[in-house]
Amino acid sequence: MRKMLVAVAIGAAMMTAGSSARAQVDLGAYADADGFLDIQALSCAQLAGTWQDQADLLSAWYSGWYNGLAKRHYMDIRKGKEAEHELIVYCKANPQLRIIQAIDIVFKSMRERHGIKLN
Repeated sequence: MRKMLVAVAIGAAMMTAGSSARAQVDLGAYADADGFLDIQALSCAQLAGTWQDQADLLSAWYSGWYNGLAKRHYMDIRKGKEAEHELIVYCKANPQLRIIQAIDIVFKSMRERHGIKLN
């Protein structure tokens, strides 16, 4: 009986691990021949399907881009991490969107929650 329970537990663990496992794709796979990424063309599926360190890199790049457009020269680390997490969650739920579309939605939602008004 004990051997059977152990076998069932191992089998269940293997099925769970196998069902949630998916291959992560290096962002370099989406680069052009010169190694450049078209940031505006990247999809949520690509963000959600890459390695965490590369998702972090992309999120930091987008944050800098948006802060540059707003002529801001500072970074709120706590809100940045919150935004990155929300972006990845949103992208996993909406893989058909481009990342820049998802950022617009996530940022607007965060601004509303935090009472931030744009000039």
